[in-house]
Amino acid sequence: MNRLRFWFLLPAWVWIVFLFIAPLVIVCAYSLLTRGTYGGVELPWTLESYARILDPLYGAILLRSIAIAASATALCLVLAFPLALFISRSKRHKNLYLHLVILPFWTSFLVRTYAWLFLLRDTGLFNTVLTGTGVIRAPLSLLYNDAAVLIGLVYGFLPFMVLPLFATLERMDPSLLEAAADLGARPWAAFFRVIVPLSKAGIWAGTVLVFVPCLGAYLTPDLLGGGKAVMVGNLVQNQFTTARDWPFGSAISITLMLLATMALALFNWRAPKEML
Repeated sequence: MNRLRFWFLLPAWVWIVFLFIAPLVIVCAYSLLTRGTYGGVELPWTLESYARILDPLYGAILLRSIAIAASATALCLVLAFPLALFISRSKRHKNLYLHLVILPFWTSFLVRTYAWLFLLRDTGLFNTVLTGTGVIRAPLSLLYNDAAVLIGLVYGFLPFMVLPLFATLERMDPSLLEAAADLGARPWAAFFRVIVPLSKAGIWAGTVLVFVPCLGAYLTPDLLGGGKAVMVGNLVQNQFTTARDWPFGSAISITLMLLATMALALFNWRAPKEML
């Protein structure tokens, strides 16, 4: 039986070694080498790339990335909770609403991000409607800033918050709310003292599923933020392409991976027991 299990698991182990462990080892090795004269890497081994991360310039980019990722996660939670609660309470059209939540995944994330370019630019839909109705006289600067990046991240990752919340809220016993009402709890009190505590598992799961991808997001900040809203993902891409500083780009990648690992460790430590 052990030999049979070994042969069945062997393809998975080969896949993990060649597509995950080996690239990770290469990136770690690159981060400890020296930048070549014309790009690439060369000896000697050094920790200079990790020391550069402590520069205030890169520290500010890292803090901005964390702040934007945290803000996007908070907005996704605020928007997703009532939507997930509404879907969980629906009876006839529950499957339809779930399909509408998943529907954006049927198209390319790049195409959906480009759509926001046409909506937010100076001649886009929003500015055209506002200027046409006389609300504003000059187009608003809705593109190439942190707000545009935040909008794109919330739009892109909102379903990852809705689905875990829905899975948790759907299993909730409706009689608990009836008991709270019988005891004199108002709707808002029942919401914050009954529904929210019982949905902690979905909140924690959705928070991790949104925060970690937002922290390393590259495409949305690049398209909607331009060169004015640089995040860690853009910094890594610039180091590997424009600056051709592979050691520093690798060091930033390892640092970003460690931050994501710390977020997951915090999740495992603070997550409700029913999720572990």
